[in-house]
Amino acid sequence: MGESFAPLAHPAFRWLLTARVTTVAGNAMAQIALAFAVRDVTSSVTTLGIVVATRSITNLVFLLWGGVVADRLPRQYVLVGSCTVSALSQGLLAALVLTGSVSVPAFVVLAAVNGMSSAFSFPASAALAPQTVPSELRQRANALQRLGQNSSMIAGASLGGLLIAFAGPGWGLAVDALSFALAGLAFSRVRVPAARVAAEHRPGVLSEMRAGWTEFSSRTWVWLVVVAFVFVNAAYAGGTMVLGPVIADTVIGRETWGLVLAAQTAGMVAGAFLAMRLRVRRLLLLGVICMVAFPGLPLALALHPAPWLLMAASFVCGVCMEQFGVAWETSLQHHVPADRLARVYSYDMLGSMAAVPLAQLVVGPVSDAAGITATLLGCVVIQVAATLFLVGSRSVRSLENVPSVQPVR
Repeated sequence: MGESFAPLAHPAFRWLLTARVTTVAGNAMAQIALAFAVRDVTSSVTTLGIVVATRSITNLVFLLWGGVVADRLPRQYVLVGSCTVSALSQGLLAALVLTGSVSVPAFVVLAAVNGMSSAFSFPASAALAPQTVPSELRQRANALQRLGQNSSMIAGASLGGLLIAFAGPGWGLAVDALSFALAGLAFSRVRVPAARVAAEHRPGVLSEMRAGWTEFSSRTWVWLVVVAFVFVNAAYAGGTMVLGPVIADTVIGRETWGLVLAAQTAGMVAGAFLAMRLRVRRLLLLGVICMVAFPGLPLALALHPAPWLLMAASFVCGVCMEQFGVAWETSLQHHVPADRLARVYSYDMLGSMAAVPLAQLVVGPVSDAAGITATLLGCVVIQVAATLFLVGSRSVRSLENVPSVQPVR
């Protein structure tokens, strides 16, 4: 077990872990709080979809730029700036909700600001992680980082559900704002070498984007996984995260929905412990096979939304999500050059999340026309098909869990 926690011997990793755990705890509350804050203003599923889609759209618009910035500048300071903007936007939204002066346009504008700031944080934090530990510790560091994040998600989702139920969603948003402020301080303490290029030799932004695209598109297993997750993430965002709160309000209750999400993160914690111990030659293939459990939650929501079954499905899904997540991050870090990793992460995020705003926008009208049960079953079919698509790929099946040579600028 001591070897599993070896990454904690590195101070930079400890500060990075602290920062990410802090923001995840706050965001776990905010994810629930935002949905119910919007529903307290309007009961329209379509309006809720518009609000969450706005954040997704602005995130996608700025992602490629965020990847370039994270490869050009010290990544820890990019994260400090992102946290500052997020803290201010979430703090303002919390104040508006708590004072009863919030409106749908305010939700939309502040969701856009938060989406923009997160476009810089994701590629920077993902690419910063392998800089904090030696290459032989990457899989354990990824698993340990996800363990910490998922443990904080359990606390955030559980406490968030209770806080929102008894005090109101505005307090969940306020805690999220505070978490960003604290995370910014922790990110500022991360000390890693930064690749520096003289200004006269630095290519333009478009050239750097093209270089990132070359790294992304030259690896078949990378773009195939991203294509599959166009559909997996759309089905999850539209089915589970938009229709889930609707079922919570009408069938199982808001408190139970918080516990369902907490059960998923409990599964993630168990999955992270498992991922730390695994020594698998074809790690990505194992992760892809585990995707077969992803449709369990929407299937239970559609056919039998009993709290015990929802929590069981969420737990199993969480265990399997961690196997894929650790496999994917470790594979990218092993096989993509370090100085272009943030850009590849940004293309990964841009591609895999491209259909999420559309799913969030159309799930309301589709569920109105076809019914919530039929819409959820459609999401199940999409996720199963995407899993079979990846298992059938030779490039995915043959990728080995071995670091390759990574040139540094």
